Amino acid sequence: MKTENKIVTLTFDFSIQIIELYKFMNEQKEFVISKQLIRSATSIGANVEEANAAQTKKDFIAKMSISSKEARETKYWLRLLDKSQLVKFDYSTYLNNIDHIINILTKIVKTSQESIQ
Repeated sequence: MKTENKIVTLTFDFSIQIIELYKFMNEQKEFVISKQLIRSATSIGANVEEANAAQTKKDFIAKMSISSKEARETKYWLRLLDKSQLVKFDYSTYLNNIDHIINILTKIVKTSQESIQ
């Protein structure tokens, strides 16, 4: 039986949460930032999946680094939405979740980089 990969699960679940938020934002007639948000947020998990199929350690690090960058971009869009209240909503759960994902991705990248030096 295959063991669960925590970051794969977290990023997939986060993507689902963002898709639900995207639907809500579209109902509220917000189409610009919501599109930026869904692109960056779903890219996090997509790159984690690609990293798990990496052919080399360097390829793995590159894909996880891209995931980390996409996570930071996602945090930017969430912070912008939160502070502007363009769509009146409590974004704190999403901000907490993305911080948790960023912390894990940062640890994965740093540990992986240290293992090849």
